[in-house]
Amino acid sequence: MDDREPHPLTAARRARGLSQTALAARVRQAAARRGLRSGCDRTRIRKWERGTVPDTDSQLYLAEALGHPPEAGAQPWPHWLPRTPDGVVPLTPHSAVPALREALTPVERRTLLALSSTGLTGLAGQWASSRPGTSTGGPPGAGEDFVGILRASADRLTAAGPAHAQHTTKLLTAHLTTVTDMLDTGGHRPTTRRRLHTLAADLAHTLAWRHFDHGAHPLAARHWIAALHNTHALGDTDRGAGLISDLAYQAAWRNEHPLAQDLLTHALTRTRHPAARSLLNLRLARSLAASPTPARRAALRALHAAEHDLNRAGTDRPSWCTWMSEADLTVDTGQTLLDLGDTRPAHHLLTQGEHLLPPSRDKTRGIFLTYQAASHLAHRDIEPAAHAATAALELARRTHAPRCEQLVQRLTPAFRPYARHDPVARHLRNVDD
Repeated sequence: MDDREPHPLTAARRARGLSQTALAARVRQAAARRGLRSGCDRTRIRKWERGTVPDTDSQLYLAEALGHPPEAGAQPWPHWLPRTPDGVVPLTPHSAVPALREALTPVERRTLLALSSTGLTGLAGQWASSRPGTSTGGPPGAGEDFVGILRASADRLTAAGPAHAQHTTKLLTAHLTTVTDMLDTGGHRPTTRRRLHTLAADLAHTLAWRHFDHGAHPLAARHWIAALHNTHALGDTDRGAGLISDLAYQAAWRNEHPLAQDLLTHALTRTRHPAARSLLNLRLARSLAASPTPARRAALRALHAAEHDLNRAGTDRPSWCTWMSEADLTVDTGQTLLDLGDTRPAHHLLTQGEHLLPPSRDKTRGIFLTYQAASHLAHRDIEPAAHAATAALELARRTHAPRCEQLVQRLTPAFRPYARHDPVARHLRNVDD
């Protein structure tokens, strides 16, 4: 454990505004509720914060005293302790491991995004104003071969395909736990530590999207935050900006557009590569247009910036946005215009973008087809809308893409009034299957 960071119990206690005396009182109360007695006092709390390991019963009482279910204390001490009340670990020179521990803590905080909008914006502001890490290269050290084994295994698991996601997600989480433990141990040479931070960021990033696709939003956010901390330790500002923009994408998905726009505004201050800037500006345009009060001029400016940046992006791009293409720009421009009420050009762009997409991106094609269906509905072109929505649903189920299926489900109320049309009736039956 890095002695420059407070003990996890200290961090958890301070995050809840508790003194050592107050926490000890809560521990005694937790024991009393079970008809038992605990001799916990300020001195004992201080000993635990200095490295003494509490017994099993005391950990059970601590979990309750800190507001977490009893099963939280079943994990190894002190890693089950959450360091913040909302999962947003502040950015510091040594926060990479604490952020990973927070992501791996098996406590579901369903109110994370609702409670931590300020925390997320504050984290993005910290990132925008802080100096990136300065992890450097160096000669290979102990553990290099094992890191290589972990990397090769993680890459194979990630590429295994969505049909195996239930199993590979568990294995990737186990890999992330191992990498976290290695980083926590310390003593690595710079090259080894850099590879561990990179692998931690990659694993956390992959797991974030998987949790997001399955609707586990608090868990996804904690993994994106962990990836951000490790990317910051590497000094990779473009990827850090991309991770903040992923948090913004999640916020926009949940209709939290002010949060999404704040996050993207911070991220754009340090984004350098044109492909990365194009993606962030495109997401900003989408959020500005989808807000309850659309910001038309700002959205159109962001679209113009996204197009300008993509035109000068070239082929040498950061790995996390190599997929950004003319098809993505075209479709998201169409969706932005649709949200702004410009339905005719929007419909043309949505259709054009879907045709530009290569066959290898069927999961994305399903999302594009859902946008097409919404565009057809806006024009009251009911049968083409039903055909597009049915095709999107089939793709979502074939590619195991629950997020795309959720998008199709959102259109169901708009289709209900047209159930007398045979294509709509068939689509509604497929939705209900």
